[in-house]
Amino acid sequence: MSSSNGEAPRRPRSIAIVGGGFGGVGAAVMLKRAGHDDVTVFEKGERVGGVWNANTYPGAACDIPSHLYEFSFAPNSWSRRFSPGAEIQAYIEGVARRFGVRDRIRTGTEVQGARWDEGRRIWTLETSAGPHEAELLLTACGQLSVPQVPPLPGLKDFAGPAFHTAEWRHDVALAGKRVAVVGTGCSAIQVVPAIQPEVAQLDVYQRSPGWTLPKGDREYSPRERALYRRLPQLRRLDRQAVHASQEIATAAMTRRRWLLPLLRAIARRQITKAIRDPELRRKVTPMDELGCKRVMLTDDWYPTLTEPNVELVAERIEAVTPAGIRDATGTERPADVLVLATGFASHDFVAPMEIVGRGGRSLAETWAKVPRAYLGLSVPAFPNLFLLYGPNTNGGAGSVVNTLECGIGHVLAALRELDRAEADRIEVRREAAERFDRELRAALAETVWHSGCTNWYVDEDGNDPSQWPWLWSAYRRRTAELAPGAYALD
Repeated sequence: MSSSNGEAPRRPRSIAIVGGGFGGVGAAVMLKRAGHDDVTVFEKGERVGGVWNANTYPGAACDIPSHLYEFSFAPNSWSRRFSPGAEIQAYIEGVARRFGVRDRIRTGTEVQGARWDEGRRIWTLETSAGPHEAELLLTACGQLSVPQVPPLPGLKDFAGPAFHTAEWRHDVALAGKRVAVVGTGCSAIQVVPAIQPEVAQLDVYQRSPGWTLPKGDREYSPRERALYRRLPQLRRLDRQAVHASQEIATAAMTRRRWLLPLLRAIARRQITKAIRDPELRRKVTPMDELGCKRVMLTDDWYPTLTEPNVELVAERIEAVTPAGIRDATGTERPADVLVLATGFASHDFVAPMEIVGRGGRSLAETWAKVPRAYLGLSVPAFPNLFLLYGPNTNGGAGSVVNTLECGIGHVLAALRELDRAEADRIEVRREAAERFDRELRAALAETVWHSGCTNWYVDEDGNDPSQWPWLWSAYRRRTAELAPGAYALD
């Protein structure tokens, strides 16, 4: 099979990909289109989809407009402006089938570890189905794949069902029940409005409020969907417009913070328009700068909090009891069901998989202080390894799918260089990685994420292994080709 630029790879290379979500499926497709046929994807779940296969809680949906939250090479006819989770899951499965890579994805197979064999110049993977060898290893594990369960005192003693939003118990009926939701982040603002109409009482426990902006979600009419199908240029224009708006938001959070007051005014207006009670307004109004925590898009979060069967609890949780939750004032509220909307272990980029590189040093040891990677993709002493959606490739705005395509494009550029040099090993040079890291850290210090609030981007030591501090157009430009001298090939 010929590559997308008309040239077939000089020789076949075996490639292993860990993760069957957007990153893994997208990589398999783009590699196939470039003429790389010896590709195996390992997905621990029973279906492809990654985070969208795992997160099936009520109200689950994307917070990026659908036309930007899709592969550029696989446009879709979406039902809504912001696609619901089940539709995204179906899209990923459809892409795998449409581009003929579904048979390359081994679902129900977990990769426990990978070790680089310097003598043979090959990666040996230990999987739940046995060993596997590959010349190149790509990780597409995502940053939001390992649920974060807070160490709440007494949690194990709760008498009723207790579960994380990413492990939703569909066998638990909520109708007429007293439900406690811990957390007010991205998952909570979707699940709380979705379940509020059916529950008897809904207590929402907030550690600190986050800024929100209007989502403007709506269903596409049959006429609109038909127009998007018949006139692909309309979809492309919408995609470009959404990308431009995301770039403006990114600029506001990075080097153009003078744009933030306008966004903050819109956010405050959303609160005052929906909530009349001054005490509830006080509870939901953040003290942090807009963007320091993840900005959430919603149309129904604040109206839901005003419903008579909903109480927002801003006091710290003191303990979970067998019958409910006790807050710091000593007030105990009964609960039949406990839902943890408490996010993910976002800095465990490949955990629990152990990756051992050149010299027998593991990636966990290398990242003991803080995860670092050149362009979020490559780590010195780990040859032929590329991390998709790795360290510092998250953003306060923008589409992860677009970021993944850029990362995969960088892998394809590396493969072209391997062919050109007739080499079989590629490794980022330490000096190039360290130079990039210094540039990255200096830029991060100027962003809103380091303006003093507590967020999941920055760890307790002030390190930020999550965020990209420039525009996403800069990421696309920097990943399109290999910078001269950045990599060693032999």
